[in-house]
Amino acid sequence: MTFAIIKERKNPPDRRVVFSPEKCQEVILKFPDAKIIVESSDIRIFTDEAYREAGFEVMEDVSEADVMLGVKEVPVNALIPNKKYFYFSHTIKKQPYNRKLLKAMLNKYIEMYDHETIVNKANRRLIGFGYYAGLVGAYNGFRGLGLRDNLFELPKVENLPDLEAVKAELDKITIPKMKIILSGTGKVTKGAKEILDHLKIREVTDAKYLSKEFDEPVYCLIDVSEYNKRKDGGAFSKKEFYKDPSNYESDFMKYAKVSDMFITGHFYGNGAPYLFTREDAKNPDFKINLVADVSCDVDGPIACTLRSSTIANPFYGYNPQTESETAFDAPDAIMVMAVDNLPCELPKDASEGFGEMFLYHVIPAFFNGDKNGILERAKMTAAGKLTPRFSYLQDYIEEAD
Repeated sequence: MTFAIIKERKNPPDRRVVFSPEKCQEVILKFPDAKIIVESSDIRIFTDEAYREAGFEVMEDVSEADVMLGVKEVPVNALIPNKKYFYFSHTIKKQPYNRKLLKAMLNKYIEMYDHETIVNKANRRLIGFGYYAGLVGAYNGFRGLGLRDNLFELPKVENLPDLEAVKAELDKITIPKMKIILSGTGKVTKGAKEILDHLKIREVTDAKYLSKEFDEPVYCLIDVSEYNKRKDGGAFSKKEFYKDPSNYESDFMKYAKVSDMFITGHFYGNGAPYLFTREDAKNPDFKINLVADVSCDVDGPIACTLRSSTIANPFYGYNPQTESETAFDAPDAIMVMAVDNLPCELPKDASEGFGEMFLYHVIPAFFNGDKNGILERAKMTAAGKLTPRFSYLQDYIEEAD
C-alpha cells in the first residue's frame, strides 16, 4: 500500500501536512507493508529536504500511490482518477462552493474519505485540528484585547515557531480584572482552556461566576445544558436536545450580562437556538465587548460574527445598534476575532498532533481489514456513487452549479 503526502494547492497557502517526516518514519516502522512518497512542495512547514533526509522519495508526480493524504480541498484539475483521497472536502454540510468538487470526485471514480467523517461507532470525530484552533483562537482573543485597550502587544502566532514560543509570549503579559465565558466541551475548548490556564486565569463555578464580582480575571466553562433551557421550564435533557432542539431556547443572556469576553468552543447543530441574537446584543444589559469566535458560524448563533476574518486581518468591530461592521476599536463596538483557519498559524504543532491521531486511528485500518469499521464509516464515495451513509448528499450534487 503506497501513501502519498500531496502538495497543498489551495489559496491562501496552507503549510500543514498529515504526516511530518518523523511520523512518516513511525508509520513505516509500525507497518512494514506501507510505503510513503512525498509530492514536492515549496510551502509545506517541513521541507522537501527534511523528507529526503528521513529516507523518503520526493517527486513531482505521485500518481503511483494508492492513497493521497492532504489537508485542504484538492482543485478539480489536480484530482487523479481512481485513487483514495483523504482531505477536508467541506462538502458534508452541502456547502455550495464545493459542489463541483464532489461531482468531480464521483466522475473520476475517486474514493473520498473526508477527515471530518472519520468517526467511531458513537459517531464522535477521531481526528481534526480543533485543539489547535482553540489554542490560537484564545491567544488571538487576548492579542486583540491588548491592541484595542493599549494594554500590551502580542506578536502574531504565525510569526512564532511553535506552541512553546506562544506560551513564552503569554508569560510577558498581565490580564486585567475581567470575566470570560468559554463555551463547549470538545477539542476546541480544550485548546482554549489551556491558554486560559497558562495565563493563570482562575476557573470559577457557574454559580459563583453569575453571582459574584472578582478582583482578578476569572473564567467559567459552560456547555449546552447551561446556555439553553426548555421553553416550558422543564428539566434539560441532552439526549432530547441533540435529537430535537425545537423545545429549547437560549439562556445565554444571563452570562452576557456579567461577561466582558466570550471565547466560543461549542459545536452548533442545525436547528439549535442561537446563543445570542442581534436583538440580544442591542440590550442595554448586554456587556460582552470582545468575542473570539473560534467556531466561526457566519451570520448564525453568534450575532456579531458577520463574516470570517483572516490571519492577515483577524479583527473587526460589530456595532450592535446598526447591526453592521465597524472598526474594532470603535466606541461601543463588540470586537470580533473570527478567523476560520486558525490552525494554519501553528502549522508545525498542528501537523505533528494531527499525524499522531491519523497514525493511531486510520493507518491500522488499511492493514487489519478495517476491523473497527473506520474506513467503512468514513467513505463518502465509491465506484462513482455516494455510499449509503452519505446518500443524503444526492440532491446536493444534482443541483445546478
